[in-house]
Amino acid sequence: MSGSNSGGLMSSAGLVRYFDSEDRNAPRIDPKTVVAFGAMFGLLVMVLTAVAV
Repeated sequence: MSGSNSGGLMSSAGLVRYFDSEDRNAPRIDPKTVVAFGAMFGLLVMVLTAVAV
């Protein structure tokens, strides 16, 4: 019974440890910047679609 579900939590433990650690050299992007970039990209796609039609 214990052998059928063993490893699920253990296999995700490495990912949690990987994503939980912060690298000081990693670029930091403000979440508002990501949302603004996505909105601007969506608006650009809409404008280009309207121009092409």
